[in-house]
Amino acid sequence: MFFFVERGRNLPNYERRIELIMAKILVIDDQKSIRNTLKDVLEYEGHEVAVAEHGLDGVEMFKNDKFEVVLCDIKMPEMDGIEVLGRIIEINPDVPVIMISGHGNIDTAVDAIKKGAYDFIEKPLDLNRILVTIRNAFEKKELVVETKVLKKKVSKTFEMIGESEAIKKVQSMIEKVAPTDARVLITGSNGTGKELVARWLHEKSARASEPFIEVNCAAIPSELIESELFGHEKGAFTSAIKQRKGKFEQADGGTIFLDEIGDMSLAAQAKVLRALQENMISRVGSDKDIKVNVRVLAATNKNLKEEIEKGNFREDLYHRLSVILIHVPSLNERREDIPLLANHFINLLSEELNMRPKTLDPSAIEVLKGLNWTGNIREFRNVIERLIILCPDTITDDDVKTYALPNV
Repeated sequence: MFFFVERGRNLPNYERRIELIMAKILVIDDQKSIRNTLKDVLEYEGHEVAVAEHGLDGVEMFKNDKFEVVLCDIKMPEMDGIEVLGRIIEINPDVPVIMISGHGNIDTAVDAIKKGAYDFIEKPLDLNRILVTIRNAFEKKELVVETKVLKKKVSKTFEMIGESEAIKKVQSMIEKVAPTDARVLITGSNGTGKELVARWLHEKSARASEPFIEVNCAAIPSELIESELFGHEKGAFTSAIKQRKGKFEQADGGTIFLDEIGDMSLAAQAKVLRALQENMISRVGSDKDIKVNVRVLAATNKNLKEEIEKGNFREDLYHRLSVILIHVPSLNERREDIPLLANHFINLLSEELNMRPKTLDPSAIEVLKGLNWTGNIREFRNVIERLIILCPDTITDDDVKTYALPNV
């Protein structure tokens, strides 16, 4: 049953505990009584509501305004609800459309959902269901928008900036290699952006929607690395109070990034080699094999060939990992990218710090280009952040000399 609510009067006895976020709602229905009823009820709840009698009018209203939820009758003259649904999705696929009908059946509902409707509600309309569905639809829409903003922010954070030949070569390699499942060994000094390369290899691959699991091999004690990578069974060692999945299992279907793999123990290297050879792992304390489907990317700041000579790294593992080799250049090798990097970090960090973006004087750029960036992009970012915080609106060469590297 649907309850009619007059303005200024108490609502019938239904669940008032439903907490609704106030939304701008478009109601499209050829029945005047339904339009007015929905408008009265929803406005009583605090929503802003617009109504349209015909599908074409509703589409035009949707095109010219910003609605957050649409309620649409499925049976209307001139343009039926399914066609209206299609037009609305073309205009803005992020806005949820709730279809309503007095002649609904399973086939109709399934067809509407397949074509993009958020939900399907039969008449007579139930007040609680309408309110809960609108709340859920609005929250889903907000979540979709927030996710897109977050993805945009993440992609901006991990953007690969530069037009130098050195960085173009890396970008070209990523474009060629990413769509494959080939293993990649990424080399370069600390702070050059090896993780960034790994992330782009994942994001541009068919595994992009699956997990990207990063393991810093240098940060994990040698006695724990096997458990971290392959997991363990309950009671496998003193502190193993419950079963735990390792990083390889967590990355199943996606990508595992073994950062600083040159610091991995020989025992762990042997198990990684087996995982690469057989696509099988076994948890610590178990003799059961677990099949995994994982793309392996690895990175190191060490010369692995020298480590092989010293007996610190397995040669067979090196050849398994280095199907493709990508070397990330140091900042000193791509100084021509410094102006672009400076502007990128100024905009990015100003937003993070909630500060107005500052301007770099050309003389300041020249000083930055002349410095020895032993810490590479990581050091450069820190310096730009320091300059944003400490300097006036226009950053000069003297500011860079004072705050970038105090010993200059």
